[in-house]
Amino acid sequence: QVQLVESGGGWVQAGGSLRLSCAASGLTSSNYAMAWFRQAPGKEREFVAGIARNYGWTYYADSVKGRFTISRDNAKNTAYLQMNSLKVEDTAVYYCASRYGGGYRVASEYDYWGQGTQVTVSS
Repeated sequence: QVQLVESGGGWVQAGGSLRLSCAASGLTSSNYAMAWFRQAPGKEREFVAGIARNYGWTYYADSVKGRFTISRDNAKNTAYLQMNSLKVEDTAVYYCASRYGGGYRVASEYDYWGQGTQVTVSS
């Protein structure tokens, strides 16, 4: 049974940083693309960042490019999202997602999801 567990969310002032972690179990992470999505109140879930299975190819939403960095450690079955220069508009529940094979920017393409972790950025 595949399970994704996020951690690292919290409250931070604008301009600050947070690092999210996503620990995966029940899968061999080197076979799975990983991604982060977020959902703010009253809004649809949106793609934030993704990372390919093996060679570390990464891709980002324009809104976070240059501020967020996604990475992974396949030996630990863990993905990370380093978030710098946080803005109030980054406030959302952040979800880790995984799918076998290649990565996509569309939430419906992902098979496995974590429970989410709240990130709150205050001005």
